[in-house]
Amino acid sequence: MKYILVALEGELPNHNLDSNEYKVWYHGVGKVNATMYATLACLQKDCELVINFGTAGVLTKGLEGKLHRVGTVVQRDMDARPQAPLGDTPFEKTGLQGPLKLNDSPITISSGDNFVQSPPELGSDLVDMEGYGVVKVCKHLSKPVELVKYGTDFADENSAEEWEANMSKGKDLFLDWLKKEYV
Repeated sequence: MKYILVALEGELPNHNLDSNEYKVWYHGVGKVNATMYATLACLQKDCELVINFGTAGVLTKGLEGKLHRVGTVVQRDMDARPQAPLGDTPFEKTGLQGPLKLNDSPITISSGDNFVQSPPELGSDLVDMEGYGVVKVCKHLSKPVELVKYGTDFADENSAEEWEANMSKGKDLFLDWLKKEYV
């Protein structure tokens, strides 16, 4: 079974995915909610893959209005300097304290529990509020994971309105990607 974790139903409405192959769970906004659901998915006996799909703010021009398979995720709101570099969890014993690599995609996303309206200090191509938590849980529990995001806005002073207007526009691209990758 492939578990698809999505923050809000508006990001993946009326999907019609085969319930014998996919379970879609809407977990709410933020790393804590995403982490709880990722843990629950990974602990299911039938879980073969976790996919976090959702929206993302765009920091690198040209990525807007497109679907992206993320290669690396960083945690932009973990700031424990001087105990650890920006983005690294201090005193971490799992080996999962900093950037987490998923695949060879050049796309980097930074996750944090804030709606980005200006470029954060920790650089990335995209920003979201859930990816890092999902990936860290999956890696810790040795479950395959994919992070797939649709660029909705420019993470600027207009991002709230742009995100609202574009949040469901990645649905069909994501469903097409699923068919290509997992049929």
